[in-house]
Amino acid sequence: MGFTKHMGGLKATRELIELCHTNKDKYVLDVGCGVGITACNIAKRYSCKVVGVDISEEMIARSNERAKRKGVEGRIEFQVVDAQNLPFRDALFDVVISESATAFLEDKQSAINQYVRVTKPGGYIGLNETTWIKGMPPTEIVEYFFRTAGGVKPETPGGWKELASTQVSFRNLVSTDWSNISQDVSTLFLRTRSQL
Repeated sequence: MGFTKHMGGLKATRELIELCHTNKDKYVLDVGCGVGITACNIAKRYSCKVVGVDISEEMIARSNERAKRKGVEGRIEFQVVDAQNLPFRDALFDVVISESATAFLEDKQSAINQYVRVTKPGGYIGLNETTWIKGMPPTEIVEYFFRTAGGVKPETPGGWKELASTQVSFRNLVSTDWSNISQDVSTLFLRTRSQL
């Protein structure tokens, strides 16, 4: 749509980052980084290394401009990447986050599988995504929302958890309902299981 909007606002973003135990020693991947607001804030606030990816070249250009303005270009890198096919080696990142991005993907399962693949054992994955809180609405509403909201395809809370549960590597799931703050939104926090 040419702009970014993280559901639940800054409060939801901060909670997501905290749930993922982000600190200066972490290597963070921000999937669907948009104009780089969250990625730059993480790099600045936690002094950690961050990679932001987005499918839009325009968003990546704007992210790079933001990193320079914020003085974090030495700790952050932006790349044009499809979330369903991440070009990173296995178990590279301590934290993978995605806000208002995974719900737009055609194959959400492939993307979540990619998030798991690039996350270190014992690492964290946090999703803040548009969600149908009261169950799946009628088809005509789903189609209307898809057309008017730039191609978003929300899941129900159970749908998001089902996508995550296909990954046996998750140790725990935490879900937060932000619908009283913004639109129907859910934050899903996932932690990969530590290898024994």
